[in-house]
Amino acid sequence: MKVALLRVGIDTGSGRIHGPLFQDGSFEFLPIPDGFGIDSRTYGNTTGRKGRNLLDYFPRSRQSRARDQSLHLDPEFTTFTYGDPTRPKAGLRHLEKGDMLIFYCGLEGWDFPCGPALYLIGYFEVLAAGRASDFSREEIRHLFAENFHVRHQPVYERQAARFVLVKGSMESRLLRKAVLISDVGRDRRGRPLKVLSADMQEIFGDFGGKISLQRSPPRWVHPTHVEKAARFVRSLG
Repeated sequence: MKVALLRVGIDTGSGRIHGPLFQDGSFEFLPIPDGFGIDSRTYGNTTGRKGRNLLDYFPRSRQSRARDQSLHLDPEFTTFTYGDPTRPKAGLRHLEKGDMLIFYCGLEGWDFPCGPALYLIGYFEVLAAGRASDFSREEIRHLFAENFHVRHQPVYERQAARFVLVKGSMESRLLRKAVLISDVGRDRRGRPLKVLSADMQEIFGDFGGKISLQRSPPRWVHPTHVEKAARFVRSLG
């Protein structure tokens, strides 16, 4: 079994805000902006789990600009698909049925004071994974129809040769409550950065010493911690 952690969702580098965390531990998952401007779903016309328009979570000074911004809704937690054409995510093609892909994102207190940090927000129990070219057209339609990259034919045709797709089973989950996994560390220049907390290193290991959790390539859990990590995450669902 293999387990990987992957950072997703809006952040200060892509969208310029953090997702909202609520005092009861619940949260709203905000996708990154759609760089193609092709999706009909926008921050202004999409309602989140809390019944609020996603635009409400942007500062008022930025709402007029964000209102018509298309969403890159990926991963999506309705049919549980994820796709990515970039080289750092290419290793996800090695996931197999029965593996686990765990998602975390940056959240910040919305209705109470709580600074930005990184939280587990969901996971896929992997059903299938590979490059788009590894799947037949019928498999693509059956398994990945709701994925952003597949929904838009121009995007799919442009990226099909290189992008990776991951399908989660119906045992996959978007968590009801976020789970804090980060602490503040320092880079080589002494600047603050988010790292996997000591408590979470007991569960997930230290990724071979690469405990930084800034937007980064997937972090693969060492085999010695795989079963513990999987049990912990499943207990959250």
